[in-house]
Amino acid sequence: MQNHILKFLIRGEDQTLDFKQEISNARKIAKTISAFANQQGGTLLIGIRDNKTVAGIRTEDEKYMLDMAAKLYCMPEVDIEIEEWEIDGKIIIECKVHESNKKPVYAKGDDDKWMVYIRVNDKTLLASKIVVDVFKKNSNKRGTLIKYSDEEKKLLSYLSENDSITLNQYRKLQNLSKYKASKIIVNLISTGILKSNTTEESEFFSLK
Repeated sequence: MQNHILKFLIRGEDQTLDFKQEISNARKIAKTISAFANQQGGTLLIGIRDNKTVAGIRTEDEKYMLDMAAKLYCMPEVDIEIEEWEIDGKIIIECKVHESNKKPVYAKGDDDKWMVYIRVNDKTLLASKIVVDVFKKNSNKRGTLIKYSDEEKKLLSYLSENDSITLNQYRKLQNLSKYKASKIIVNLISTGILKSNTTEESEFFSLK
């Protein structure tokens, strides 16, 4: 077995590593590819069961669907590298997904809607509008100008005494519209002052 593949199996799924026993839907795998591309990149191992045992791929279709997912169902296209390895007489695929320099990367779902995904631990999750707006702002070469008004000061003061805050909590704290509160949080994340924390149930913000 290739040493780096063995290390992947020992390590297990995480922020930058995902196992798939097979690929039966190019649109579904596009979500994971886009999530890796929206962050620091990652690796897909195809032909590996969730329990880390080797199943092997059954056909060459997996490579075709990976390529189709990256080129047709990700927007903009995502740069991937595909390699085959033989383990215990079975073929597995290593798909390296490179971080995109054109974020956000959208994935096209079965409903034909283009959505943005991110990787959180070993899960691929739908990105919030705030995260999408941060991607867009960070891709803007003009940078971000921060005005420390009472709204920003009160938010930072609150977070200096509390671990985190949600968008709705911040809106109530300052009696702000959703648009205004979101814009302030996006600016503070873009300048590295705050960070977004996403779970399957909620999104909250904390000092970086």
